[in-house]
Amino acid sequence: MTLLSLPTPVRTVTVTEPEITDYRGAARRGLPTARPGQASPVHTFVLAHTVAEETVAALTAAEPGPVSVVHLGQDIRTERPVRPGEQVTVSLDVLGIRKEPRGARIALRVQLFGEDGPRPFAELVISALLVGATLLEPFGDITGGPAVPAPAGAGEPQTAVHELTCDWISTYAHASGDLNPIHLDEDAARSAGFETVIAHGMSVVALAVEEAVDRFAGGDSARVRGLGCRFSAPVPPDIPLEIALQPDAEARVVRFTCKTPKGAAVKSGWIELGVPAGGA
Repeated sequence: MTLLSLPTPVRTVTVTEPEITDYRGAARRGLPTARPGQASPVHTFVLAHTVAEETVAALTAAEPGPVSVVHLGQDIRTERPVRPGEQVTVSLDVLGIRKEPRGARIALRVQLFGEDGPRPFAELVISALLVGATLLEPFGDITGGPAVPAPAGAGEPQTAVHELTCDWISTYAHASGDLNPIHLDEDAARSAGFETVIAHGMSVVALAVEEAVDRFAGGDSARVRGLGCRFSAPVPPDIPLEIALQPDAEARVVRFTCKTPKGAAVKSGWIELGVPAGGA
């Protein structure tokens, strides 16, 4: 299937309160209980993931050999969290494709539309490497994504350390619906080139966002207006994961990195926070 013949993927889902609660609870294991009914800002990626997977599968269906997907980067802009009980329409566009030595790099834009008007309440840009893809022709722009907000001065840095156990990873997998065997089965992970199972990249991001929300937004995830990061290495279970948070002077932009003893896992992370409700 060529890109020109690929239909614009659209999916409509109803987001339930248990799904919102289960996902945020999985992302926050080891942290205090979140506000009831308030979604993680990263829940937008959960809604986008299925359509993105289906699009990649359609684009690479004619490939002569296996194709694996490596998540390179993620950017999210959001006006508000996902609401319990609302119907969300998920629409995806392929922004661009570029050939690389190991396959093809692709940029996807996903927009989420709720029941409150014609404007999307969230927009995501997903950057991925399709390892083994040989037939896709270059086009468009793969550099799209929201501009990273400029920090205003520097606040007091903070650090959190977690260990993501196999049970933590499994709980996140079921809450997010991403049951890729590399996260759940050691044999499958080894076959894919890893020493053991690995945490979902977005689970690490979700945890970093929760730490930032607790420390700089009073636990109010609705204040998150955007976030982004680049992935550099997998996170295996049962080793220290250090999340370094650097707020600006007003705690409106929080930079973050995540690393294990083996090195950086998530870099160039940023979270933009809006003012509190009723604030100036």
